[in-house]
Amino acid sequence: MDLQTTIAAFPNVAPLDGLDGAWRWSLNPVLHFAGALTDDGKRLLQTNQRGKHDENLACEVLSFARAHEQELLGAGRFLGFMEGLRVPGYEFDAVAVAVPEVHGHHKAQNPDLTSVTYIVFPAYACEFSGGETLAETEARYTKMLHPAEIGRESVPFVKMSFDNHRTGGGSTNPGRALTYPRIVRQEIPELANSSGGFVEFENRLGKVWRVEWDGGWTVSGEVPGGPERRELSLDEVLELFEVALQEGTGQ
Repeated sequence: MDLQTTIAAFPNVAPLDGLDGAWRWSLNPVLHFAGALTDDGKRLLQTNQRGKHDENLACEVLSFARAHEQELLGAGRFLGFMEGLRVPGYEFDAVAVAVPEVHGHHKAQNPDLTSVTYIVFPAYACEFSGGETLAETEARYTKMLHPAEIGRESVPFVKMSFDNHRTGGGSTNPGRALTYPRIVRQEIPELANSSGGFVEFENRLGKVWRVEWDGGWTVSGEVPGGPERRELSLDEVLELFEVALQEGTGQ
């Protein structure tokens, strides 16, 4: 496939200012795209924006992705990421990439292009573990992260299991499963007066903490300044959770 010829046939296509071998195009006033060829010219790095549009951000993301092709595309991950993005006006600190098996772009109109297209997007390092399974990557990319929305806030990576005999809430899946941080924040206070209840959460580095109610909030795991099992106040438990979400990043 001649990628340049293929891209030249995109609707409303034009060169992307500020980056050689890169283009922008759009399908309608809401959906905006930009892409750049990899150094060998055999793959397309594509970034998508829905609604709010910033061509300079697209250029910065593509430039960063091209400069870090090996780290992003060569690690064999379904959802790769690289820290170090800095764009004035944005809090993003990383660029992520979704492989063809995950994103499925171009399947309807140009299926041959799908297998050589890698979707890159501005992101936050706290959103990735680096070991996501295909199913987890699909959940993150298609439902949780909203990668085409450039005004989005971070959605830190966290897995959770819980059981609360008082409220009747609890996990139905085996083991810990991906969830939103707000769910963990919601369920920890609900443990009050729930004898035998627990909330277990796992951060992006695979570290696990278990919070239980025993007349107070008791935490098992890596608790700063104390033993592996320690009673903390609710505020201290929630603060520990927030620190755990950012562990291993530059935050």
